[in-house]
Amino acid sequence: MGMNLDPTLDMTLIKETSLPKEAVWRALTEPELLKQWFCPKPWTVAECDLELWPGGRFYTVMQSPEGDQFPGESCVLEVMENTRLVWTTDFLPGFRPKISEPESFPFTAIIQLDSIEGGTRYTATLLHADAAGREKHAAMGFDTGWGAAFDQLVALMTVAE
Repeated sequence: MGMNLDPTLDMTLIKETSLPKEAVWRALTEPELLKQWFCPKPWTVAECDLELWPGGRFYTVMQSPEGDQFPGESCVLEVMENTRLVWTTDFLPGFRPKISEPESFPFTAIIQLDSIEGGTRYTATLLHADAAGREKHAAMGFDTGWGAAFDQLVALMTVAE
């Protein structure tokens, strides 16, 4: 990826699937599909708006099993069809800087899709501003949460294919 990752700040999840890159990309970038897998169940995504261009909006509303809603407004930084999607919680759409809330931990998410023999390698890298933010994200269950969500993506798109 040509990036210098810092293990004290950054986290990476690598998964492989027999699905083609195009199917994984569709699940990642089509709101009606993304809503069905992006949160580990029993949580759900109640709303999603995704504009696939730099400066575009990446908006989700995560919903707890009890019905509590947690909106998240992010800004798309990079779009390479079927290959790479990058967004950050540090900006609002249009690259407008965001004033962070006290409990928030800003991060940039980089999703890289690579063709491998028999399918696709999915690499999710999260960049954090400081170690405290990384720790908060890890404590929320980054590995298990993002891993479970990816498994839901595979199940969804295996049926869709």
